[in-house]
This record gives sequence, C-alpha cells and structure tokens, in this order.
Amino acid sequence: MIEKIPKSYVKTISDLEDFMNDTIAKQKVTTKKMNATNARGLNAMKQKIKRNNREYITEIEKYRADKEEYMMSEEEEEAVPVEKVKKPKTLYVDGDVGDDEGFSTVGRGGKTLQYTPESILKHLRSIIESRGKKNTDRVEQIRIMEKLLEVAMTPYQTVRILLTLISTRFDLTTGSSANYMSQEQWKLADQEYGRLLEMLEKNYNLVVVENAEEWEDDEKFPQPAPGERLKIPGSIVSVAERLDDELTRSLQHIDPHTAEYIERLTDEQALYTNTLRGLLYIESLQKDEKLEIPQDGANRLVMRRLEHIYFKPAQVVTILEDTAWKTIPSRLDSQITPRGSPKDTATLVQTLSTYLFRNSADIIRARAYLCQVYYFALHDQYYKARDMLLMSHLQETIGNFNINTQILFNRTLVQVGLCAFRANLVYDSQNTLQEICGSGRQKELLAQGVMIQRYSQVTPEQERLERQRQLPFHMHINLELLECVYLTCSMLLEIPLLAQTGSSPDIKKRVISKTYRRLLEFHERQIFTGPPENTRDHVMQASKALAAGEWKKAATFITSIKIWDLMADSETIKKMLSEQIQEEGLRTYLFTYAPFYDTLAVGTLASMFELSERKVAAVVSKMISHEELAAALDQ
Repeated sequence: MIEKIPKSYVKTISDLEDFMNDTIAKQKVTTKKMNATNARGLNAMKQKIKRNNREYITEIEKYRADKEEYMMSEEEEEAVPVEKVKKPKTLYVDGDVGDDEGFSTVGRGGKTLQYTPESILKHLRSIIESRGKKNTDRVEQIRIMEKLLEVAMTPYQTVRILLTLISTRFDLTTGSSANYMSQEQWKLADQEYGRLLEMLEKNYNLVVVENAEEWEDDEKFPQPAPGERLKIPGSIVSVAERLDDELTRSLQHIDPHTAEYIERLTDEQALYTNTLRGLLYIESLQKDEKLEIPQDGANRLVMRRLEHIYFKPAQVVTILEDTAWKTIPSRLDSQITPRGSPKDTATLVQTLSTYLFRNSADIIRARAYLCQVYYFALHDQYYKARDMLLMSHLQETIGNFNINTQILFNRTLVQVGLCAFRANLVYDSQNTLQEICGSGRQKELLAQGVMIQRYSQVTPEQERLERQRQLPFHMHINLELLECVYLTCSMLLEIPLLAQTGSSPDIKKRVISKTYRRLLEFHERQIFTGPPENTRDHVMQASKALAAGEWKKAATFITSIKIWDLMADSETIKKMLSEQIQEEGLRTYLFTYAPFYDTLAVGTLASMFELSERKVAAVVSKMISHEELAAALDQ
C-alpha cells in the first residue's frame, strides 16, 4: 500500500531523535547522574524512537541533508514504508509428532517452529513486547523460555533468557486473583536467580546493569571489543528485593499455626544466601570504575540482609550466616563483611549498620540505626540501646518517615521497654512502654493485626494497604507479654502513689498510667470478683492485695502468671518481681499508716516485709530525702 508521508511528520520524528541524542550526550559528560527510574525511561524512549524511525530512514536522511529545501519543496514524494513482517503466531496442536509432551509448535502455513540458538533473541523480543498486554499466556511464555534455556549455547544467551524468565515468573501474580506467588514458582525463580549469579561470576566480560542500552539487532549477537565488558540491561538488586517481598507476602497469607508456615519459612535460608551472593556481585562491579555503579544498589541489599537478622537470637543468625557462606564458592568474598571475619553476631549487625550509616541517607540510614538498637535491646544491652535511641533524635522526626519505618520505630521502642524490665528498671520500662501500650492500639502500631473500628472512615484501598504492611507471624512481639509487663510496672508505680495521695490530700494528684487507672477503677466497681482467669485479672487482684498491705498475696498473684515462662530467665524475673513487690509494699504501708504513728521500729518493718534492716533503712531514707515522708531516722 503506497502512502504519502507528511513532511511535518518526518521533521518531527527527525528532530525528536536529534534531541534525544543530544540529551544522552549531555548526560554522559555531566557529573550529576539521573536516578535509575529516569535513566530506564530515557533508555526505553530511545529504543522506541529508533524502532519507529527505521521505517522512514530515507526521508529522514533527505530532510537532514537540507532541511529548508526539503520543507519548501511543494511535492511530497510518494514513499513506501517498510511493511512490518508479522511474526508467525505460535499455536500448539495436539498430536503424536513433536516433543515428549505430545505436541508441536506450528506457525502460519503449518510449518513447525524450531527453537534454535539463532532464534533466541526473536523469541525474547516477542515475549518482552507482549508484557503487560491482555490475554497473554504467561505460563506458555515460561514454557517457551525453558525450552530456549535448553538450546542456549553462549553465556550471553543464557543470561538474557534467565533475566526475562525471572521477570515473567513475577508477572504470574500481577493482575491475577492470587495474593502471592506460589511456592513452586518462587523456588524456581530463586534457583534461576542463583544460576544467573553463577553465570555472571564465571563470565567476567558480561555485566548486568540497570542503565545499559538494549541490543536491537535480533539477527546477530553483540560482540564486545577485546578487554571491554558487555552490558546487559537488568537489575540484580530488584530481583532479590522482589523475591524477598514475595516470600513475606506468602507468609502474611499462610496460617501461622500450620506446618505449611514452618515449611515456607525454611525458604528464608535460600533467599538469604542469594541476597548475600547478589551483594558480593554488586561489590565486584563497584571495583570497576568504568561501569559507574551507583551506591544505592549495595545499600538496598545490605538493608535487606540486616532486616533478615536484626530480630533473631544470636544462635539463629550464626546458623543463617554459616550456611550461606558454605554455599557460596570460596573464591568469592565481601569487603563489607569478609568471610574470615569474627562470627560474632553483634559485630555483624554493627558492621552492616555502620556501612549503611556512612553510605546512605534518610530512610535507609534511619532503618539501619533502628535495627541496631532493636538488636541491642533484644540481647539485654539496655543502656547501649537507650543511649543510641536518644542520640539519634528519631523521636522528633519519625513522623516525617514512611509508615513502615514508623512501625520499626514502634517495635524498637517496645523492645527497649522490655529490655529495661528485664534489667529491673521498672520506672524506665513503664515510661518507654507508655506511648505504645497506653494508646490501646498496640496491634495496629506494631503491624500485628488490623483493627477494624465500627464507625471508622477507612476506605477499602486503605484497608488493603494496611493488610500489606502486616508483619509475618514469626516477627511478632507477644502482645500478652507486653501488656503483662506494662500493667505490672504500672502497678508497682501507681499503688504507692495512690496511697500517698490518699493519706495526704494536699498533694497534687498525679496519674502515671491512665490505662491502668481505668482498669483498676473498673475492677473495684465489680460486686463479685472470682479467681483470676487472665493476665489482667492477676495484675488487678495483685494491685488490690498490695494496696491492702498483703504483699505476699500480691507476689503470689504476679508470679503465678504463666506468661513469664516465655521470658529467657523466668525464675530470675519472678524473684526480681517478688523483691520489687516487697519494697513497694513497704512504701505503700508507710504512705498509708505513717499519719497514725509517732515512732516505728525499723526492725518491726523488716520482719513485717521480710527485708533486711539495712534495706528498710535505705528505702525510708530515700523517701525522706525525696520529701515523700515527713519523718527522721533515729541513728
């Protein structure tokens, strides 16, 4: 079909190509590089313009030869655009001939399509161009690429196929009703990612980078000059991140109380190993200055690695690390965490956090800092965790960060509070946990459940995003234990305070925990109270006993709470609580009955509360010095 090409169209597409080439030339010499997203967009636009202008090359050359003359000429030459050769449609026909599965691939005219090394680029282009289109059979495309992988002859062909194959596996969940990637597809993608890294490690002349230009000629393969490295467009970092996200998504949707969840959790080791291997590959690319690899890729992978270990006990992290390094070939090593470095988990967490703190900015830096604080708090290094958290000043700026970082901040705060409790610092623990536990929205703030309130104005989209942010079950902090610690600390602080304000009406009424006070008032209003059934009941009945001076009864109620057994050293915790109750019982007694006494013997108090006379004298002296008790010690 013969058509006239409008000269204005030729002028536009020619000028657009020139402008594009100028932009790319400027970008190569400028010091300020554009970000990865814009670079990919620019690259894609360049390919589209090139592809389009190929059909009108003769007209464009005439225009460029003499622009004014070309536009002035009255007659528009008739041009025959190159007719696009339609690719044969791939059909699958059941039959006896063909491959092992009983079907042959036929194109137009009934000719059987063959998968050969020469046709690999053509097949890949048709698959890439059909991405995102409706009615695309992705399962069929995966099958084609698996066959292409079998016939691939060169490392370049294998790398190209693997990159497209992994992307297509991820596309299976996009736009489908499935909420997450199936375990079978995930494992295949993970294995292919490992194979891709192995291939790139063995072939130094091939590199996968995000800002590489796409190879246009489907008929022949690129031949790099001697000593040059061939750049292939793709992202090693994005694949690792997507595998991580898909695993998290599947853990969110699987019932955590089933064997399936435990089985799925075992895949974390393979993922961690490949994430580490991907990081080693990015590190090796950064050594070559010609490639200009941005720092962002290494930062993202270090962050993912840190997020897999910060909440785990040291023993688990050691197993994870050892298994990963054993799997990775001995010739590969890391500059960030060398293979031969000490296997101390605390040092590993500190090394990764320090690396991110030096090389990244804003969100990643804040997250790395919080992970380190969380780790210290989890391993009973309270003062170190507290000082780091205070020095970071994140409390003032956390509202400006994204929601996921705010959730991590809340988790860290709670862990620091629990650490203070284990260190017998009741006031610090209550003070730290107050913000989270006093709100009554612990589940929501720690991303451990969605609270659907009756008259809330939450849109379905907001609810969907909220569910996506939920943490997998194995990362949860026990909310019952958290409430138990918070209420116990509140009791030890509030009961003496209530006794003090009750006996001295002129003292300004102060409330430490509104949540605790509300529960206590509700408990006192009940006409009949049976034996305690849950954690809250135990603490409320212990509070009542402590206020009445029955410290032994209070201690029995508190130590009989079963949730303490979840703590590492439960017997030490129970002993510590009994001692605290003795001391607070003594203070409560003195606040309540001091107005009725002229003198009180230290020995009497010591026998009443089963404390040493020295301890009683210390408690009384402290009360006198803080002007809580109008008394004097007769020494």
